[in-house]
This record gives sequence, structure tokens and C-alpha cells, in this order.
Amino acid sequence: MVKAKKHLGQHFLIDDSISFNIANALKNVESYSHVIEVGPGTGALTKHLLANENFTTVAAEIDRESVAYLNQHYPDLKVIEESFLKLDFNKITDGNIAVSGNFPYNISTQILFKVFDEKHRVPEVVGMFQKEVAERVAEKPGSKTYGILSVLLQAFYDIEYLFTVDEDVFDPPPKVKSGVIRMVRNDVRDLGCDEKKFKQVIKTAFNQRRKMLRSSLKPFLKEEHKTMELFSKRPEQIGVAEFVKITNLLF
Repeated sequence: MVKAKKHLGQHFLIDDSISFNIANALKNVESYSHVIEVGPGTGALTKHLLANENFTTVAAEIDRESVAYLNQHYPDLKVIEESFLKLDFNKITDGNIAVSGNFPYNISTQILFKVFDEKHRVPEVVGMFQKEVAERVAEKPGSKTYGILSVLLQAFYDIEYLFTVDEDVFDPPPKVKSGVIRMVRNDVRDLGCDEKKFKQVIKTAFNQRRKMLRSSLKPFLKEEHKTMELFSKRPEQIGVAEFVKITNLLF
């Protein structure tokens, strides 16, 4: 029996219908050959991913108890005993890879930043996050939950909040609700601005999210920018296209 470990953020999903729904939310299976499941634990989601013959499922798991359990119960599954955050995708395939999982809450935002870094190889992500994180990623401009992750990911992915999951379907139950999202890579291959500067502008703006852009981005502004209406907005009012425009204006 595998015990959930608090330091790994483990909460094992015990409702099989939810595992089934997550696995079957992967839609764009023709665009990748492999799916990485992050932190499969005892395989609640794994068995449904393995049932899909359109792709090869690979697991990234750092809990030795879980690795032993998976090797025993799913002998056809390739288990990589390594953190997803450090994983070299080329160890799996030189092609495209989708990402799925009931993601450990303590590294969920880091997982998304890793996906962002690998965006040209990750056509689809379907997974469960803490509800607050899931909502933030899918949120549109104009909301207080819209933030850095929202802009960065929405620049390259179409994101859909699929459904909410209650606490009582986990062992042990978390203290918060969860949310499942699907991210599908859009057609953007080049933002039309320097991507590093784009990230810098977004992070600088949202680090002082209550201020207007003319205040938060003051170190970058030239005199002619200060009277432009665009810089009288707050960051949560700005969509991806406008952040691209701002980046090109400033740099």
C-alpha cells in the first residue's frame, strides 16, 4: 500500500469516473506520439491513459513507493524516476509530447512554467490543479485572478476550464477544491516581439498590479509613452496582443 506523502503534495484520486474524464479530455491526439503523466501515484489516471492506443504513456514519478507499485501493477508502463521539472523530453522522444496528471499542488505553477518553456513540443495539456490555479490560468483580462501565468500561457495556448472537483474524492482530502483544465497549442509560433522582454514586461507590470502601467513600467518608459492611453491601464486590463504591443513600444 502506498501512503500519500505530504511533502510531495500527494492526494490520491479515488473517484474512477473523474480519472476517466480527465484521460478522455485529451482531444488532439494526432498531434503527439507520447503523453507524460506527472506524479501518477498509484495509477488512478494511468490505467485510463494506457487504454488509449493513440499514444504511448510515460510516467514521471519521484516517490519510490509509487514507482515500485506502478512497476508491479503496470508492467507495460515506462516509469521515469525523476522530477518532471528536470526531465529532458529527448529521453522520451524527439517528437511532440502531451502532459497530463493530477498534478501535485506544491509544484503546479512550476509545472506550467516548464510547459511554457517546452511549448513548441507540447501541443496539449489536460490536468487537475488547485482550483485557484486552474481558474487563474484560464481567466480572461478584467479579473483579479488574471495574472502572469494567464498572459504567458494564453499567448500560446487556447485554455478551457473543464470542471471542478470536490475535496472528498481524494485520499487524503485536500483543504481546497480542484479544477481541471485543457490547454491546446494555438497557431502562434512567433509573438512578434522579443519573448524575454515580453516576460520581463508582464512580470514587472504584475509585481505592482494595483498601479497603472505608467507607474509600474516607469523604468522602461520614454517621454512619449507617458501620455499614451495604453499606459493608463492596470495590468489585469491588458490582453496578450496589447502586452506584445507594449513590449515593442518599450524595446
